[in-house]
Amino acid sequence: MNVLKTLKIILKFFIGCILFGAVVAIVGYVYYSKDLPDVTELKDIRLQTPLQVLSAEGDLIASFGERRRIPLSYEHIPQYLKEAVIATEDSRFYEHHGVDPVGILRAVFIAAKSGGFSQGGSTITQQVAKNFFLTPERNIPRKIKEMILAIRMEKELNKQEILTLYLNKIYFGSRSYGVGAAAFTFFGKSAEELTLAEAALLAGLPNAPSAYNPISYPDRALTRRNWVLHRMLDQQYITQADYDKAVAEPLGVSYHTAKIAFSAPYAAEMARQYMYDKYGENAYSDGYVVYTTISKKDQVAANQAVRNNIFQYDMRHGYRGPEKVLWKADEAPWDDSKIEQALNNYMNYNDLYPAVVTAVSGNTATAMMAKGNSITIPFEGVSWARKYLTDDNQGPLPANIADVLKPGQQIWVRNINQVWWLSQIPNVNAALVSLNSETGAIKALVGGFDFTISKFNRVTQAIRQIGSNIKPFIYTAALDKGMTMATILNDAPIMRSSAGSDAWRPKNSPAQYAGPLRLRMGLALSKNVMMVRAVRAIGIDYVADYLERFGFPKQNISHNESLALGSAAFTPLQVARAYTVIANGGYLVTPFLINKIEYAEGDLIYQHVPEQICRECIDQFSVLNTQSNQFSMDNVENAAVSTDSEVPEASALSDNSGLILPDADRTFENYPTNISTGNLPAADNQPQQITTQPESAIAVPPVYVPHVISHELAFLMRTGLKTAVNGEPGSNWLATSWRARALGRSDVGGKTGTTNQSKDVWFSGFGDDLVTTVWMGFDDHRRQLGQAPTSINKPSAVVAEGGAKTANPIWVDYMKVALAGEPVKPDTVPDNIIEVTIDKQTGLLARPESEQMTEYFIKGTEPKVYAQKEIGTRVIDENGNASELF
Repeated sequence: MNVLKTLKIILKFFIGCILFGAVVAIVGYVYYSKDLPDVTELKDIRLQTPLQVLSAEGDLIASFGERRRIPLSYEHIPQYLKEAVIATEDSRFYEHHGVDPVGILRAVFIAAKSGGFSQGGSTITQQVAKNFFLTPERNIPRKIKEMILAIRMEKELNKQEILTLYLNKIYFGSRSYGVGAAAFTFFGKSAEELTLAEAALLAGLPNAPSAYNPISYPDRALTRRNWVLHRMLDQQYITQADYDKAVAEPLGVSYHTAKIAFSAPYAAEMARQYMYDKYGENAYSDGYVVYTTISKKDQVAANQAVRNNIFQYDMRHGYRGPEKVLWKADEAPWDDSKIEQALNNYMNYNDLYPAVVTAVSGNTATAMMAKGNSITIPFEGVSWARKYLTDDNQGPLPANIADVLKPGQQIWVRNINQVWWLSQIPNVNAALVSLNSETGAIKALVGGFDFTISKFNRVTQAIRQIGSNIKPFIYTAALDKGMTMATILNDAPIMRSSAGSDAWRPKNSPAQYAGPLRLRMGLALSKNVMMVRAVRAIGIDYVADYLERFGFPKQNISHNESLALGSAAFTPLQVARAYTVIANGGYLVTPFLINKIEYAEGDLIYQHVPEQICRECIDQFSVLNTQSNQFSMDNVENAAVSTDSEVPEASALSDNSGLILPDADRTFENYPTNISTGNLPAADNQPQQITTQPESAIAVPPVYVPHVISHELAFLMRTGLKTAVNGEPGSNWLATSWRARALGRSDVGGKTGTTNQSKDVWFSGFGDDLVTTVWMGFDDHRRQLGQAPTSINKPSAVVAEGGAKTANPIWVDYMKVALAGEPVKPDTVPDNIIEVTIDKQTGLLARPESEQMTEYFIKGTEPKVYAQKEIGTRVIDENGNASELF
């Protein structure tokens, strides 16, 4: 009886313990469950994936974010990689329901034996719960929460989904999260390309990523990999033959970073800044992929053109000396290790490398690079190095290499055609932006010499005086007022005196004058005084208001005569946008950089809605039927003018107006309210936010481009800019943009621009559907570009830097590549344009004996009278009336 009684007591005790444990478990579950997150969130979880910025072709141009991750679907993860992880981390993964009692008992046993918890007994499901929802500290409350979440996850997600989350989330070391990133970081390949041995190596890392890092500790990593392979063999995932082959394979690891297809740092930074402004720090971790409009071919050409011509300018103006002198002639030379240590304080700037001269012998110099290798610099590589004196003056050419280089000098070098050349970090800077004139898409953008030296984006932030680059827009205003391309303006010196002020004497550059010339010639030869006379004739206020049609900000436009010479200041992007109006027939497109934004998994977030040019719509423009001969020389000379003769200095920053980014308002603050858009249907001028439905299913209203000048005006100005390149048939004068002839295309036109004292130089022009603007100058706008010999290594005439000499070559070098293979774009003559044979000297109708040419006119503005005959000093008109010429 005593035995039965004892058994009953023991049974009651166990039942009581069970009941008590159940109560404790229920209370604990309720207590620890109340603040736990909803595991169904995992179905739509956003993995921490870096921001990627891509080109139009889908090439990577930048990646932003601390964590590297390449999310993969279950199907794209190799089977043996899944099996390696299961064999290593949770061999009963397919048998338990989130919590493995066997694993827990094993962990408790080891803890009791060792006196502390060295293993947590966590399943893969529990690790997913911990990584997504919990903190990493080891304590009982966190462990209970982990188990509760794991059990819930097993109810909501299947095993494939849980394993996929784990393999995409877990940390593998070296900033790599997920097997996709780890495969690339350590092996430079995709997860699908991994061998069995490589998969086993990765499977062994999550347990202790730092301790087993194969780059830092290859021996430990090899031991860990082989242990994983042994576990796979024990679990019968692989055969003995597989095992033997895999363990014999070397590690084969090296550190790989994201491969940037080509350099477009200023464009990438614009995209990054937008994403950060919109999404904050989440922009760097939520897996956004930004597709830009940047074209690889165009961007690479732009990078090279800007960089090469900056170096050319810099070399023309002389050598400013070594970066530093490490030891002098009377001091002991440094040893190699000390030199390397000094060079490691400097970085490479693309193809520009730091080096230290170690010896000069004969006509060659030896220099050490940062990695300890030696290079030889021949005299050819320093023959250009006249001593820099000022921006206008350089010393004589060196006679030998010792005139320039001495041991102990820290210098910069470049490799040009397999020859090492002495170089230096340029002080001058430049910018280039290239747009599709039909859509506004930015095809190439270079904001400066080197992004690592200066992140200031001169395309969008540098407001610089425009110089003669403004003339096509002012002449367009004159044509709209009734002038023609044959209107005669006097190319003669001007003096204007104002009470209490100095005389204002606008001059041509160079200061040469040819007397009365047609407007077309004045544009092609960039005659400043003719431009001033045109502005006087049509009125400065009219001109200033008219410039707003081209998208120029009102606040940057001065209402004084200096506007005729380009005193207004704009960004290169604003200038390029204005030139698209001329190139595309009169439509003000808005530049845009971001084409679409997706999540890393491919879900579409934003799609740019292209603006549409509606050439079939009815225009409401009318050209004044005012005869061109109303603009007599008397009218021009006596026109009322402003008394303000000051030229304002350019400011430093812009507000990026005129650039479309997602969610930006496409209204144009600077549009004159009387500008017609024709009979266009109403449209919402907001870029469209788009859901994740397929692109083919998306229907969005069109966004129409404002038509700001007539087709006829745009056509006439295109022909004028083509004349600025090619001159006139049969004429012996050379137009200012003649270097663009090197493209050999009939659809190319462009205009130079040089400000007072050559502080800013420009070239803007078009070819096919591409409009490109180039600017060069110093960031300190007070500094002049100066003058220099035309050749870097031969005695030659000293020539002032200017739009033609300095900016045009950048434009030509870029457009040669950008337009290569593109068909020549024919220029359609508008219906309202007529061709008339005129007299070259007077612009009037040609007589049989006249020097004749064909000119375009808008109907109603063509000349109605014939040129007069000259007989000695007497002029006889068409009615036979004679008068003295002098």
